[in-house]
Amino acid sequence: MALRRITNYKTDDILRKKSKYVDKMDEKVVRLLDDMAETMYHAKGVGLAAPQVGILKRVIVIDIGEGLVKLVNPEIVEQEGKQQDIEGCLSIPGITGEVVRPSWIKVKALNGKGKNIKLEGTGLLARAFCHEIDHLNGILFIDKVVPGTKKDINI
Repeated sequence: MALRRITNYKTDDILRKKSKYVDKMDEKVVRLLDDMAETMYHAKGVGLAAPQVGILKRVIVIDIGEGLVKLVNPEIVEQEGKQQDIEGCLSIPGITGEVVRPSWIKVKALNGKGKNIKLEGTGLLARAFCHEIDHLNGILFIDKVVPGTKKDINI
């Protein structure tokens, strides 16, 4: 495993591009997942998407404190409710804001071993799924911040 450089929204336009589907689960994808997990933990994040380490692939890792989740080609297949809470992002340091997300979602994907899975999430897990999947579509949380809730400690 290796630490990867986390992209910054001010200097890297890859974060605004749509990621490509992973056609084949191979050693490169497994290594990417492992590297992303190590990078996320090192940066003290709860999620990381491949574009955040400079790779336009539909790959994410999440750990909200309940164990590592590795997802390839994740898609939201169901969602319900609404929740509004503060978000931040490893690629957007020093900025936070409140974002409205579904309170419950169901995601389908391949796991780190290439098996089809479906996962459900509520609260922070639902928020993390949505946040990371948005990254795969070139969408940043700052695009969705509720007006008047954005805070920038970089000012």
